[in-house]
Amino acid sequence: MAEKNVYFFGGGKAEGTADMRELLGGKGANLADMSSAGVPVPAGFTISTRACAAYYENNKQHPESLQKEVAEHLARLEKLMGKKLGDANDPLLVSVRSGAAASMPGMMDTVLNLGMNDKAVEGLAKVSGNDRFAWDAYRRFLQMFGDVVKGCDHEKFEEALNSVKAEKGVEEDLDLDTEDLKKVVEKYKAVYRDHVGTDFPQDPVEQLWGSINAVFGSWHNPRAEKYRRLNNIKGLIGTAVNVQSMVYGNLGDTSGTGVCFTRDASTGENYFYGEYLMNAQGEDVVAGIRTPQPLQSLADANPEMYKQLDDIRSKLEKHYRDMQDLEFTIQQGTLYILQTRNGKRTGLAAIKIAVDMVAEGLITKEEAVTRVTPEQLDQVFHPMIDPAARKSAPVIAKGLNASPGAAAGEIVFTADEAEDWVKNKGKKVLLVRRETSPEDIGGMHVAEGILTSTGGMTSHAAVVARGMGKPSIVGCKALQIDHAKKTLTVEGKVYKEGDFFTMDGTAGEVFEGTLPLIKPELKGELDEFLAWADEIRTTANRPGLTDQVFRIRTNADTPGDATVARNYGAQGIGLCRTEHMFFEEDKIATFREMIVAKDVEARKAALAKLMPLQKKDFVGIFEAMAGLPVTIRLLDPPLHEFVPHEAAQIEQLAKSTGVSVDELKRKIESLHELNPMLGHRGCRLGITYPEVYDMQVEAIMSAAVEVAKKGMEVEPEIMIPLVGAVKELSILKANAEKVVARVFEEAGTTTAYKIGTMIEIPRAALTADEVAQEAEFFSFGTNDLTQMTFGYSRDDVGTFLPQYVEDEILEHDPFAVLDQTGVGQLVEIGVERGRKARPDLKVGICGEHGGEPSSVEFCYRTGLNYVSCSPYRVPIARLAAAHAVLKNR
Repeated sequence: MAEKNVYFFGGGKAEGTADMRELLGGKGANLADMSSAGVPVPAGFTISTRACAAYYENNKQHPESLQKEVAEHLARLEKLMGKKLGDANDPLLVSVRSGAAASMPGMMDTVLNLGMNDKAVEGLAKVSGNDRFAWDAYRRFLQMFGDVVKGCDHEKFEEALNSVKAEKGVEEDLDLDTEDLKKVVEKYKAVYRDHVGTDFPQDPVEQLWGSINAVFGSWHNPRAEKYRRLNNIKGLIGTAVNVQSMVYGNLGDTSGTGVCFTRDASTGENYFYGEYLMNAQGEDVVAGIRTPQPLQSLADANPEMYKQLDDIRSKLEKHYRDMQDLEFTIQQGTLYILQTRNGKRTGLAAIKIAVDMVAEGLITKEEAVTRVTPEQLDQVFHPMIDPAARKSAPVIAKGLNASPGAAAGEIVFTADEAEDWVKNKGKKVLLVRRETSPEDIGGMHVAEGILTSTGGMTSHAAVVARGMGKPSIVGCKALQIDHAKKTLTVEGKVYKEGDFFTMDGTAGEVFEGTLPLIKPELKGELDEFLAWADEIRTTANRPGLTDQVFRIRTNADTPGDATVARNYGAQGIGLCRTEHMFFEEDKIATFREMIVAKDVEARKAALAKLMPLQKKDFVGIFEAMAGLPVTIRLLDPPLHEFVPHEAAQIEQLAKSTGVSVDELKRKIESLHELNPMLGHRGCRLGITYPEVYDMQVEAIMSAAVEVAKKGMEVEPEIMIPLVGAVKELSILKANAEKVVARVFEEAGTTTAYKIGTMIEIPRAALTADEVAQEAEFFSFGTNDLTQMTFGYSRDDVGTFLPQYVEDEILEHDPFAVLDQTGVGQLVEIGVERGRKARPDLKVGICGEHGGEPSSVEFCYRTGLNYVSCSPYRVPIARLAAAHAVLKNR
């Protein structure tokens, strides 16, 4: 018996359920669920995602069983509605829409008014009593079917429509009467015939299968594939197809259509929010062609209809226990809900909605934490315009505040230009359009912000920008955009491509030039939400580990960075890079003297001048971290990175050291390495120049005892980098311990400390049982471990790595997302073998992967004690860690 692939809904019954998203798609599952719950949903049926997968597996052919199922369900729909598809007297018209398990708004194809033909248009005119409506529906169907199903040039249809408007001397579509629309229909048929080579099909079943195939085909269109790639949507087998009886919002002044959210999608406020248009179809609202009315005005215009919609809003939000995005149509005074889905929202809104729903008893704290993604949390930390600069900056235009945050950049007028300017010119751009469309997805992704002159809060630009976390302003009518000339005019002043603008998506305001941006502060619901995440993260059950808490540290090289990280919730420093300190103005000259020193005594003399400067830095960091552990990496980069290469700087160094310019140039040239990653750096410097590491250990421990004497706790962890053989570590550890003993003796006091290593060479991971005999802790430096495992250089991968990801040679950029299969296997081996030799071994990660959510989860599963990331990614790591705990319970 063939698998069931078509599921009916309507008349208060449904064959599908809400938990069948993978099979029916999100839209189909929710339509079935609402129908069963008594919500007024136009009847129809859903063709499964499984049928889409089979369509591609069978060379775009449908099995006879599917054709039979569709015919049976169409007959069932016709019986329920009392109408027949394409009938000359009372025609049934349907919509054909996509619907995958994951929401992909606007990325796949839709066909409306299907079933229209030369006979049905007369029947629709008769039963509706509105000839103009019927012919308008026919011309809309012709255009949509020709464009979506047959690939006819959209502009050709526009030209045909404009020619009729010009002939009559009008500008708006609404100014065309029935006879005018009949002319449009004939011209549209000619456009279709010219492109396809055959007449427009009058058979509604042929229309239906053409549209089903088009929706299935749109699963692999470029914009849908790019959207899935950008949003990391994987594992889906295809899209479902929803065939649903049409209801009409364009049947006069008692009809309308709209989109609404059960809460504000930008702020999260518990406020019924949305937009609608009377005498319009749904596409008119989301396309941004007409500026809609705010939903609250419906309460004044039609209180009864508004109350009915508000009641459904409350019912659906309580049912799904999440903020809903609804599409509705009013047909001659009767309300229909076309779809509901969990609404896309900004990061700020996601946090407020989650916290409020816990207070309302709708969800638990654990559910609230899972409702907010790390990407959404990241949005909360997007910049805002510096209030001081804002006071004196005139607003040149104002629109609807569609998506919060501020952005500045050069204006461009097409998505292609946005991608080109960012990728090939290294520019920051603002994408400026009359309205955006799904084809603009790539440009929207790379732009700093999105600005449109038309459209409302539920237009394509608004919805997609919110999902991406991009600042967006829509309906900015003051902008007169000329796409052909690549200019925009505001109150007579002309701006051209490449001019700088600043936009505030929170306020909906546009400024000329570049205003300074600042980071917002944590407060309110955000603090409460992150406290829940910490509660989950710190009560994890981690069998076999002496420390049950999964901690979040930061990479910080200055007291300022350390303070920022503490304020964001860091529980220590996982990587303090001492070489960054040497580049500071008061140290670089002395450090260069050390590098070019003629002998050990000269080198020690230079280091003696550096020691108190380094100590001062460490005192500041220890005080900022107030007793939390601080892992300090001894000098890691090769020495040639510190020496001057410009003539004036070389002459200055020669003068300060008393060395001739020629001799100095020879010294600098001798430091050059063909491949510094594999050369004289890290612990190899400590072996050949032990006095360098001795000075750094003295600075660290002198600072530690000084802070301890003030009554403050201090926990230094000295990290020796780039160890590949355990003997390197044993030699350098012995040297360090001699220095520590001397510092303690001179200070007359002691303090706790640890000596460990950075695992960044594959051999160190493979011999971790030996290394752990000497090391009290491991910190995986996954940046370098990735370089040496793949044989890639981080500085050179831009030439080929994007193509590797595009061609799916690699799933992700391994420097952005930890390669769990290869590099991750080395981490797992290092942890297992290290703890076998030293059960209480503390293990962390300090590469850039420490703030990437999937990498954080890997670290949790692998049994690491902590992850370390940049200060501004600490909150993201806190949330990702909580997600990891919940996912792996």
